[in-house]
Amino acid sequence: MKYLDEFRDPQRARALLARIHQTVTRPWTVMEVCGSQTHNLLRYGIPELLPKGLELVHGPGCPVCVTPVETVDQAVALAEQPDVILLSYGDMLRVPGSRDDLLSVKARGADVRMVYSPLEALKVARENPDRRVVFLAIGFETTAPANAAAVLQAQQQGLENLFSWCRRCGCRRPWR
Repeated sequence: MKYLDEFRDPQRARALLARIHQTVTRPWTVMEVCGSQTHNLLRYGIPELLPKGLELVHGPGCPVCVTPVETVDQAVALAEQPDVILLSYGDMLRVPGSRDDLLSVKARGADVRMVYSPLEALKVARENPDRRVVFLAIGFETTAPANAAAVLQAQQQGLENLFSWCRRCGCRRPWR
């Protein structure tokens, strides 16, 4: 498989490691931001292979990596309700909860849909007035403005079947 095999090629890995050792001529500190990066670096023993002058710092994690299991469990419970359409960014679909993830629930028949923007929730809510449409509003600074814009537009359009599930506050009120 193109790309996948390339990342598992031991010769390429040794060549990259040699280049890193040549490049690090003074102390460096590198932060990996994503929890998956941290997990894989540790899983494959990469820190032990790096030069002594290269320090890895584990960063804050992306919104997906730092989403509590309870939030995933609550999203799964919402998605399992027959009158609910649960909308989420694609990277949240495989995040494990304590018993399930959203993709598994979708495979069993729940109406779980991937969106690229919370503004898509407005359209889904308009097209499904008889269902509760719940947007899983995870994220930090990068997603907050779009979430706020969607809330304002939903209020202006009087959409009473559109809800936001916010990881920070757990709000479940309609966007009005």
